[in-house]
Order: sequence, then structure tokens, then C-alpha cells
Amino acid sequence: MKPIYLTGIKPTGTPHIGNYFGAIKQAIELSKNSDYQNLYFIADYHALNSLKGKEEMQRYFKELACTWLACGLDPEKVLFYRQSQVPQTTELCWVLNNVTSKGLMNRAHAYKAMVEANVNLGKDVDDGVNMGLYNYPILMASDILLFNTKFVPVGADQKQHVEMARDIAKAFNKKYGYTLVVPSEVIEEKTATILGLDGRKMSKSYGNQVPLFCDEMALKKLIMSIKTDSSLPTEPKSTDCTLFDYFKLFGTEAEVENMKQRFAEGISWAEAKTKLFEVANNYLKPMREKYNYYMEHFEEVIAILEKGEEKARAIAKETMERVKQAIGVV
Repeated sequence: MKPIYLTGIKPTGTPHIGNYFGAIKQAIELSKNSDYQNLYFIADYHALNSLKGKEEMQRYFKELACTWLACGLDPEKVLFYRQSQVPQTTELCWVLNNVTSKGLMNRAHAYKAMVEANVNLGKDVDDGVNMGLYNYPILMASDILLFNTKFVPVGADQKQHVEMARDIAKAFNKKYGYTLVVPSEVIEEKTATILGLDGRKMSKSYGNQVPLFCDEMALKKLIMSIKTDSSLPTEPKSTDCTLFDYFKLFGTEAEVENMKQRFAEGISWAEAKTKLFEVANNYLKPMREKYNYYMEHFEEVIAILEKGEEKARAIAKETMERVKQAIGVV
């Protein structure tokens, strides 16, 4: 049996180029490796803590599902599904709650950060903390352990999630005998941090994103708004800037080298932004066309997900049968 790689992304916002170059692109490349069985899921239950209501959930789920397919995810080669459509996820989550110590949850980064913020503001340490946030790592462990996952690709800042899943699996196996596959993290050292239009990290909270599939006019307007320095049009430009960083993302090796030379010679910022728009639009246009197609024919996307979900439930059912036998509720 091929080792299983598992990746999930929350539908908590409109996908932007930071999401694509920071995570989605690498995940798509990994999905092409036939040495592994790759599982990709939309973590909609995980998004509940971040969204305002039903409308946001439906909108962002649709956008994310279409994004995966537009970017090249092949549902014939991977298992693609929604977390919420595999009921064994929450069933296993409850079982895992009973082998997970409160102390472990107290060490979770998200919870600790919220406690620290509350302390700094003079509030009760648990102000605004719900059990969804507190138990988030257990639900994530369930996502991982339910599918016999061996490897979970993550950035260095997400390593703790897999470490906790490993600790929870070991705690279960120690109590009930070896039942759950113990996972390992695969650290994506080259995961990029993409800066926003204003030079800060690209984030919805800063309003500095470049949506991955905005139309050409919107893309051009956003690129022309990139923050630059006050150097004159004929003066040499430093390549240590957001504009050139974007060019490296979208341009070919030859295009990047040519632009590097133009920076040294003294290209104007206006011309540089125009050139960036051209390479960015050429890069994104084929994916944008696929994205728009899937958004307009979403019933095809649902059919793809349902096919994957049927397979996912079959795997999950087998895992839960082993778990139930182990805990004695069969």
C-alpha cells in the first residue's frame, strides 16, 4: 500500500496569490507523485471559527473548490473531498477527546496566542475562546488519523499540529493497542511568504491581497498600486522590492533575468509595473478561464467532490471499525 499524504485548506477567504504560491502550487506538484496516495480536503468544519455565517461558508467553499481544480488538481489521481461530508471525522474526534490531555491543548499555539492577547488587554484569559478553538488540534488529529496518514506536508509554523496528532495517536495506541497510524510531518522549507501590495505580509486583515482570479482590469489596477520607492525613472532600481519579488513568481527564468538587467539600467516604475502585469496575466489567464468555467458549472465540481467523498467514507469506515473494536463498542 502506498504511503498516504494528506493536505487540507480552510475556506476562510477568497484565494489570493499568496495562497497559491505559498501552498497550493506545491500541493499540486506533490499530487503528481505516483509513489504516494494523495488526499486533499476542504476543511469546512475547521472554518467555523473564522466565518461570520452561512453565506461566507458557501461562498468561500465554492471559490476554494474551484481554485483547486483550476490550478491543476486531478481528481482521477487524488482523493478530493469535503471534511464535513465524512461523518466519521467528528465521530473519531469525540473518541480522541477522551485520550487527549487538557495540558496538551493548553500548549496549542492558537489558544496560547489568544490567552496572551487577553492578558495584555486585561481581560479574562479565556475571553472569546470557544471549544471549537480550544479543541481545534483534536479535530485536526482526527482528519489525519482517520485516513491512516503517514505524511502531512506543512510549513514550519504548522509543525505543532502534526506533533499533536502524533502524540494523540500514541496515547490512543498505548491505551488500546496499536490501532492508529502514527503520522510524521514533512516540512516545506521553501514555502514562500508572499508580501502584499503594501510590502507587509499578504493578508485579508490588511486588505493588501491580489486575488488569484480577479479579471484583467482589476489585476492591472492592483499591480499599478504596488508600493515603490521614490527613485527617478532613469535611476537604477533595487531588486529587493515587492514588485521584483512578484516578477520572479510569474516570469520565466529568461524574463526575470531581463527584468533584473532593466532594473540595473534604470527602468521606470510605471514600465516595470506594466511588464509585471503582462507576465502575471499570461501566467494566470489559463487558470482564470478554468476557474470561471467551474464557477459557472459548479454542479460538475460537486459531482467530483461527491465521488471523492464516497471513497473517503469507505476508508474512514474501516478506520472507525478498528477504533470501535479497540475501545470495545462493537
